[in-house]
Parts: sequence; structure tokens; C-alpha cells
Amino acid sequence: MPNIKSAKKRVEIGEKRNARNKAAKSELKTAIKKFEVAAAEGNRTEADGAYKVAVKKVDQAVAKGVMHKNTAAHRKSAMTLKLNKIG
Repeated sequence: MPNIKSAKKRVEIGEKRNARNKAAKSELKTAIKKFEVAAAEGNRTEADGAYKVAVKKVDQAVAKGVMHKNTAAHRKSAMTLKLNKIG
């Protein structure tokens, strides 16, 4: 445990940010998983809705710095291809 006041503050800030990032990652994974399940079932209408939510969550993760923009582009591209295969 740090003794200096500024170091203690940095520890607290880090813990808060870790919690925030963990929550954002969890939401992101849940949204992507819901899309994957809908796509696997072949349910186009449900997959469309889940796709929109998942893409929005991916974009928000990039804006928050949780995910790199190229990783996000890769994920969105893969989801788009899966959605188009459902037809």
C-alpha cells in the first residue's frame, strides 16, 4: 500500500477505472453473444436487432478506449458477414 497521498489517490482512481472498464467489456461481450446466438439459430429479425445493439456497443467501447478501433472494425465486419449469410 502506498504511503504518499498522491500515490494512494492513483490507486483509488485505477480501481474505479478498472471497474468501469470491466463493466463496459461485460456489456460488450453480452451484446456480441446475443447476436451470435440469434445468428446461429437463423432468426433474421432477432439477429437484426441484436446486430444493431452489438455494433453500437462496439462503437461505444472504442469511444471509451476499451477496444482498439481496428479490433472493432474486424468484429463489426465479421458480424456483418454472419448477418448477410442468414439471408
